[in-house]
Formats: sequence, C-alpha cells, structure tokens
Amino acid sequence: MPEAPRQRPSKHAVLHTFTARIRAAPDDVFAAASARLDPGPVAAYAFLSDPGELLIVSQGGWWYRGEYRVTADLDGATLEHVIVNIAQLGEKAALVAARKTLATAPLAFHELVMSLRADLEQQPR
Repeated sequence: MPEAPRQRPSKHAVLHTFTARIRAAPDDVFAAASARLDPGPVAAYAFLSDPGELLIVSQGGWWYRGEYRVTADLDGATLEHVIVNIAQLGEKAALVAARKTLATAPLAFHELVMSLRADLEQQPR
C-alpha cells in the first residue's frame, strides 16, 4: 500500500469537518483509531499513520482525502475528521462524486467514536 502524502495539495477544498471528545489519553486514541482505519497491505488507496503528529490520512480516487487528527484537551483527547476534495481538475464533478461519501460520513464517524469510547473510556488513565 502506498503512503499518503502528509500535506494537502495546494489546490483543495474542505468539504466537512467532524469532531468528538474522548476521555482517554491522546496516544491511546490515536493508536486505537489508527488500528481501526488501517486498510492493510493490499489497500486500493494510500494510507499514512504518523504517531509523532497524531495524524492519520487516507487518500484515494481522484478527489478524496480523509484526515484524522488527535489533540489533547482537558478531558483527554479530541478526534477531528476532515473530508477534503483534492481534485485538481473537475472540482464541481468531484462534489457530485462526493455526495455518497458525505451522506454516510456522519454515521461512520459516530460509529468510530462510539467504538473508541467503548474501548478506551472504561480503562483507567
């Protein structure tokens, strides 16, 4: 599986951002999220998991880039998910292509957060 680029291309548009707080150590949230999101060695898209930056990126197709960042907060960690249109041509067509992803993203993020909370918030810190 190729490694996704750390930086967004200069030409991009943020389509949606989700955030959630998880009462667990940021490193634990990152490790658990990375394990759940890692597509494995035969993935059809690029993936990056950077524990030093607490950054996870999946990038594939001609328009899609998903970024997950974990930051510390007073109660543990905040998980942010950003969906980015990186189409270099056909930006408007990418919005049409993005409809299904954008429609399913809220539930997918919610399920990820609930899974992380179930596994991590019950553990003593």
